[in-house]
Amino acid sequence: MLDPVCPLDYRYGREEIKNIFGEERRLQYLLNVEAALARAHAKVGNISKSAADEITKKASTKIVKVERVRKIESETKHDIMAITRALSEQCKGDAGKYIHLGATSYDIVDTANALQFADSLELISKCLKELRKTFVNLAIKHKKTVMVGRTHGQHTIPITFGLKMAGYAMEVDRHLERLFECKSRLLVGKLSGAVGTGAALGPKALKLQEEMLKELKLGIEDVGTQIVCRDRYNEFLGVLCNIATSMEKFATEIRNLQRDEIGEVAEAFEVKKQVGSSTMPHKRNPITCEQICGLARLIRGFIIPTYENAVQWHERDLCNSSNERSIIPHSIILTDWIVYKTDDVFKNIKVFPDKMKKNLEISKGLPMAESLMTILIGKGMGRGDAHELMRKTALKATEEGKTLKEIFIIENKKLKLLSENEINYALNPENYLGVTDEIIDRVVKKLKR
Repeated sequence: MLDPVCPLDYRYGREEIKNIFGEERRLQYLLNVEAALARAHAKVGNISKSAADEITKKASTKIVKVERVRKIESETKHDIMAITRALSEQCKGDAGKYIHLGATSYDIVDTANALQFADSLELISKCLKELRKTFVNLAIKHKKTVMVGRTHGQHTIPITFGLKMAGYAMEVDRHLERLFECKSRLLVGKLSGAVGTGAALGPKALKLQEEMLKELKLGIEDVGTQIVCRDRYNEFLGVLCNIATSMEKFATEIRNLQRDEIGEVAEAFEVKKQVGSSTMPHKRNPITCEQICGLARLIRGFIIPTYENAVQWHERDLCNSSNERSIIPHSIILTDWIVYKTDDVFKNIKVFPDKMKKNLEISKGLPMAESLMTILIGKGMGRGDAHELMRKTALKATEEGKTLKEIFIIENKKLKLLSENEINYALNPENYLGVTDEIIDRVVKKLKR
């Protein structure tokens, strides 16, 4: 047997979600659809209940073996025909002749896809809920952990690490909403034959489709061609790309804040055994965050062929089939994986409040210029005048290598604007956090429901 080639086989992905896309489990999903089709035929009176029962009894990978299906496919060059023949071989009496009755291959394939999507969504949603909980806990824990805000990579005004985490928690919450909202459009199957007319299914085609999909707890494709319409898949893969992008955003923030010259947080590092570099013994690299970022880019890369698959020739061509075998499992497994790894990073994150405080002091009070400006406005100075005064004060402090306070005190003596207590209050980062506490409290209240 050849060694594994795909990294999903040996490096990335949780076993429980990889199992959904394994060869044997995939075969079982397809057999489940064939069995549901047989039972639907029996319900509308097309075949006997005993035939449907026999097909259902034998539609199991314990009886229909992967190896046998592979052998038949090597001869027929058709995957679904291989499955129907392998199942028919195991059925007693005349039951085998009713397998796949009136169906086209993609009635089975796309319906099985929907079953896989349903099981996958449960696992990804569960993982996202755990990550949301982790962010909420961090928001509570670091509600008062003051740090400098940054825009354009430059120091701005103070925020708290808790506020950052509250924002992340809400972003994850929106992804849970998106996954839930796309379910009704995604979890649909079809039983309408080669071009969507149901011609081979007879006069009870619509009832047959209804019965089969009701048993499988799936919705119905309103107007199918030979396949379920791929705008549904586009939406789902788009949500996965969105989720992956958020994971990369969160991980990128940790990578940036872990820089030696910033050093405000760090990925956990197993000091006793973990190696950071094969040549530099001192290195402690944010390798998990980097893995998350790298895989997120791969997930987004699948979106182009996904959209192209929605452009079919007439009622269907085969161009989607080959690449969907890679796109679907890789996108789902890797999205689940990076959500899981992101949760692991933040559950074990190292936060350094003292370094955050020290970094606030690097800019010599400049991030508090807006705070002073706001107090000056409150004292009656026009907004434009207050802004201009603080702009010039900040520039002078930078040019002379002095603190904002030192230069402002000189200006204040001339203009007699603020008292010493007012100046000190305005320059204290903890006093210029606005309604941060209230924002975090609202997030916690909403997500702890």
